[in-house]
Amino acid sequence: MNIVILIQLLLAHVLTDFVFQTKKIVDSKNAKGLASLYFWIHILLSGALTYVFLMNWTCWTVPLFIIVTHGLIDLCKIKQEEKITRFNALEQNASNKKTSTVLFFLDQLFHLITILIAWLYLTSGFNEVIPFVESLLTDKRYVTVITAVILIIWPVGIAIGKMTEPFRKELYASLGQLELNPKTDSLNKAGTYIGIFERLLVLIFILMGQYAAIGFLIAAKSILRISKDGEDDARKKTEYVLIGTLISFTIAVVIGLLTQYIISNLT
Repeated sequence: MNIVILIQLLLAHVLTDFVFQTKKIVDSKNAKGLASLYFWIHILLSGALTYVFLMNWTCWTVPLFIIVTHGLIDLCKIKQEEKITRFNALEQNASNKKTSTVLFFLDQLFHLITILIAWLYLTSGFNEVIPFVESLLTDKRYVTVITAVILIIWPVGIAIGKMTEPFRKELYASLGQLELNPKTDSLNKAGTYIGIFERLLVLIFILMGQYAAIGFLIAAKSILRISKDGEDDARKKTEYVLIGTLISFTIAVVIGLLTQYIISNLT
């Protein structure tokens, strides 16, 4: 399948949704919906740029498909944004207020799906989808990497939480708290996401053979996570962070090396 066509479709989308879509356009779309002139300009631009970049002057089907699907996806997002705005207006507790972060990623995901459909249509690649999925599930290398990624994201995160629980309870006791206050001590779930991304980076570096980069990653995290509290509390928090970090990196390195070994010995 021609990858250049996919890049052309992606370029048209990126220009439409990010480069040429200003805050003024977004605000107008959210406020007026279908009544906004900018809404119609925006979706027509998505089709026009698709038509120009594809340079297939006799093909109107794909640009029209992009216009219709882009408009429907944006309209659904606008409706959901309205619901979030109404909910937040009624919600008194600031911590319970919803954000549109998930909507943004869902919006882009659906746009990417439509782009993939358009690409498969232009390249007559629909008959290759099922064999590709089957290869992901049957190819030993793909299955090994996918398994390693899943292990690193979910089971390892839970295991680290269990392993550090005694140290966490001791830290809470020294601070006179049942648990750390996320409003003052840390961003909500920040540590969880940091752990996931650091383990994924370790896995990627090992599979790429870039072992030196792992050392820089450990050093960077150790420096950034040093506590700024009083001396006694700072030492305990720093020790707790380092314990979690070393456990996280050790498990990630072991899984990465095992993954690399399995892949290199597959026939």
